[in-house]
Amino acid sequence: MTTDYTQPQQYTPPPAQPAQQKSSGCLKVFLIGCGVLLFLFVAFCAVLVFVVFAAVKKSDVYEQALNRVRNDQRVQATLGEPIEPGFWVSGSVHVDSSGGTADFSFPVSGPKTKARVHAVAATRAQTWEFTTLDVTPANGPPINVLTP
Repeated sequence: MTTDYTQPQQYTPPPAQPAQQKSSGCLKVFLIGCGVLLFLFVAFCAVLVFVVFAAVKKSDVYEQALNRVRNDQRVQATLGEPIEPGFWVSGSVHVDSSGGTADFSFPVSGPKTKARVHAVAATRAQTWEFTTLDVTPANGPPINVLTP
């Protein structure tokens, strides 16, 4: 290809490219930071729930209530054996040097059906005295474990 230099040359500039804006990265850092904080908050809540449930499940009053429920023949006939406790415990247990009170409920299940246990107890020494210990099956009337 030859170029004729006697003719005026027409210059065509290269096509203009849109200007690229560089981001400072602040938004990305902010979003990552918020994500980390959210994750840490959820993890903290999960650990707190686990610790509270473990504390109630290791208490004497919980163990006594579970043993009474497991040894009651009416509960055994309704739920079947073995009777296993569930994870979710709701309520409170307060113990200090003068005594303590407890009001909590938890799920139990057997091969036949599931039930919910509600326990209310108080102590002045080492022995818990239950005022309420009811097992309410999923299908059937409540069973008062305190009455023979």
